[in-house]
Amino acid sequence: MAVNTPIKQLKDYGQSVWMDNLNRDILRSGELKQLIDTRDVHGITSNPAIFQKAIAGNVIYDEDIEKGIREGKSVEEIYEMLVFEDIRNACDTLMPIYEQTDGLDGYVSLEVPPSLARDNETTLKEARRYYKAID
Repeated sequence: MAVNTPIKQLKDYGQSVWMDNLNRDILRSGELKQLIDTRDVHGITSNPAIFQKAIAGNVIYDEDIEKGIREGKSVEEIYEMLVFEDIRNACDTLMPIYEQTDGLDGYVSLEVPPSLARDNETTLKEARRYYKAID
């Protein structure tokens, strides 16, 4: 007999569970894969606040930050280097979900800067740049 869990109820309504958190710890430890396998996580949302918390609260990013500084990268370039790597790894982890659902699920969202909110053309340009850098 199937258990009628809240996640099953969501699925019955055609909804997918997305996690509103991303950091290197859950990627490297296998926790994200475990959440996908056991909790039916089918996508991830991310934003600058999530990454600020992840980067500031964890030494796991320090080596890459120091590397970026040595290479003379700007703060924005270092931020993107860190974020794009995490997004790329999360996408790789979610790829089986993407394939199983024929592209319906298995995505990771990343916000463009809020300062672009009223500039549709630049927002689209930035989103395409992100996609190209991450893919």
